[in-house]
Amino acid sequence: MARIVVAGAGAAGASIAYHLSELGAEAVVLCDRGSVAGGATAKAMGGVRQQFSTPAEVKLAQASIRFFEELGSPFFDQVGYLFLATTEAGLAELEERAELQRSQGVRVVATAPSAGVRSDDVAGAVVCWQDGVADPPAVARELVRRAAAGGVEVREGDDATKLAADVFVIAAGPWSAQVGRELGVELPIRPLCRQLLETEPIAGLPPELPMTVEAESGFHFRRRGDRLVLAMSDPEPRWGFDEVVDESLFDDRLERLVHRFPAGAGTRIDRAWAGLYDMTPDAHPILGRVGEGVYAACGFSGHGFMQSPAVGRAVAEEILGLELTFDLSPYRLDRFERGAIFPEQLVL
Repeated sequence: MARIVVAGAGAAGASIAYHLSELGAEAVVLCDRGSVAGGATAKAMGGVRQQFSTPAEVKLAQASIRFFEELGSPFFDQVGYLFLATTEAGLAELEERAELQRSQGVRVVATAPSAGVRSDDVAGAVVCWQDGVADPPAVARELVRRAAAGGVEVREGDDATKLAADVFVIAAGPWSAQVGRELGVELPIRPLCRQLLETEPIAGLPPELPMTVEAESGFHFRRRGDRLVLAMSDPEPRWGFDEVVDESLFDDRLERLVHRFPAGAGTRIDRAWAGLYDMTPDAHPILGRVGEGVYAACGFSGHGFMQSPAVGRAVAEEILGLELTFDLSPYRLDRFERGAIFPEQLVL
């Protein structure tokens, strides 16, 4: 039996290891230079949605949502994903994307914001109630627990590239390019710093509050317990590995929150952290075989956690030579050489 080493014990790597064990692989090592769910997964927003702008991404998300539904609470709360537009142009884009999503079987419907979300300046909104929010490190740890129960060896604080293996899987998030180079594979991935802000406790937060996204600005927020977590792209992209919080943006983000969710008036930022996206040129992941005995599941561009269930299953199937339950052809590494372009528009 071939020895398979998975480099990276975040959501993607954990899912691959779990599915390998579930499909009968016996010699699997899940290895991380840090700790399980200690990298980008630990800092993720935790949104789980099917509302993407390309059919390939929608299908990938659809295949994942079923796994999250099976996990259920407390790992996943199916409170929905609300996109709202404040301009006619923004609404037209929302409706166009919603039509594509519905054509793929996603249950996206027009709606009016509720649960305390301000709507008097909203031109229109859509929601998919099958989407929701999750606890990324808890989900990753649960996958690792299942993988270990299935015979996977879990190694923390170790370098996967130093281990003997017949097959390597690169699932190291923003560090994947570095791991790839050590294995003789060039991956067009670079890290992008993003930050999340968590408010103080806010009394009476509706438990049914959906992930709420302003389409034009990209500002979005979710409930996490009795607090809200806020996120938005920085005015200028911050490329590199420095995970630094920019406190100069706090006032702007709080103003946006109070405008969209008036019950947040008076709250302050209690905690903030920065994490890294593993970005590719087209904001789509690199999946499957990338070299002799080397496979990849990286470059998710901010969507790795929510896509990890389907990715884990499909990459595990490919490694084991099984029929794929999900088409990986749009995500092959050689697409960049071929000039294939299908940029994802909804990178939040």
